[in-house]
Amino acid sequence: MREAKITANKVAAITMLGNTLLSALKFLAGIMAHSNAMISDAIHSASDVFSTIVVIIGIKFASKKSDKGHPYGHERFECVAAILLSMLLFMTGIGIGGEALRTILHGNGKHLQVPGMFALIMAMVSIVSKEGMYWYTRHHARKLDSAALMADAWHHRSDALSSIGALVGIGGARLGFPLMDSIASLVIFLFIVKAAFDIFKDAMDKMVDHSCDEETERRIYECILQNKNVTGIDLLQTRIFGNRIYADVEIQMDASCTLKEAHDVTKTVHDKIEQSFPKIKHVTVRANPAP
Repeated sequence: MREAKITANKVAAITMLGNTLLSALKFLAGIMAHSNAMISDAIHSASDVFSTIVVIIGIKFASKKSDKGHPYGHERFECVAAILLSMLLFMTGIGIGGEALRTILHGNGKHLQVPGMFALIMAMVSIVSKEGMYWYTRHHARKLDSAALMADAWHHRSDALSSIGALVGIGGARLGFPLMDSIASLVIFLFIVKAAFDIFKDAMDKMVDHSCDEETERRIYECILQNKNVTGIDLLQTRIFGNRIYADVEIQMDASCTLKEAHDVTKTVHDKIEQSFPKIKHVTVRANPAP
């Protein structure tokens, strides 16, 4: 578990370094090529640096071991980080959409400067770089089952979409259609808000002890019944705590079994479940007499 968290922090640190360099280059391109769209995109990339810092802090707290005050661990700190990132993503989208709508409603885009070729090239570099960061972070987020890291991945994707808008706007401005930037930004706004909502919903499900999916519970059910001493299952409840799972199980056994026999069987079932399902942090097994 500790190794996974260290890996997640390394992933976040690598993307943060990439974002810092990319933000500086895009800001420089915006100044030199007289592109307001590129300067705005650079600010958006800079927000990714802040979001990655939030991810690193969330993962650091979530990786802390259980203590007297927090006997179930600190995994939910990662959900808190994901919620903060979803809000940051939503506000970023609102900013992009609001500015685009204001430009469309209050003019024809004449105030926009015609950007240079350097800004156009930098927009393409940004799209490739941010999309690469998205797939890189998404891969490790799935591998480590990290909600905060997945949220950060979608923030990279939102920046890639923002750069596409900048590319369209810069290209349109050079061709004599400056409002294309604003129209593309409105479409990007919808994608960003949708991603923010999905991240927020997933994190909230984990915060309120949402049960596992039916397929996982079915596999746990089958795992328990593999024990020949178990004649039935009275109860199987699961809850997701952060990115880990807790389970409560009540099994049926022959009523003539001794207390020691019942203890041995419940321990065997307990160990089998935790070995078969790495995401399960703890399972409680009780034995009931079969009717």
